[in-house]
Amino acid sequence: MVPFAATLGIEMLSSAPSEVRGRVAWAEPLCTVGGALNGGVLMALADNTGALCAYLNLPAGSSGTTTIESKTNFLRAVTQGHATAISRPLHAGRRVVVVETDVLDDEDRLVARVTQTQAVL
Repeated sequence: MVPFAATLGIEMLSSAPSEVRGRVAWAEPLCTVGGALNGGVLMALADNTGALCAYLNLPAGSSGTTTIESKTNFLRAVTQGHATAISRPLHAGRRVVVVETDVLDDEDRLVARVTQTQAVL
């Protein structure tokens, strides 16, 4: 586990090259003034599940990945329960891996969609 992810309380639920799932629990210290999980927390959740998904899709001989681009669309707030991220590879090439992550609330409503590009190292 990445130390920053552990600090936020991110929990990895499952991991396979085709899909990685993780979640973070709503907690007041992670919220905005209005009581919603901070967007940075949601982005960190997606970045960590997306990075693991990219890592699991690396070509042979690669040593790792690093995020070179990330785009987030926020669609609704998480004000209780958990935010769950589901990351799936869109492209796994020799130089980059592109991952799309949906972040859902406990009612399976789409909270955010994140597309990130990971450089192959």
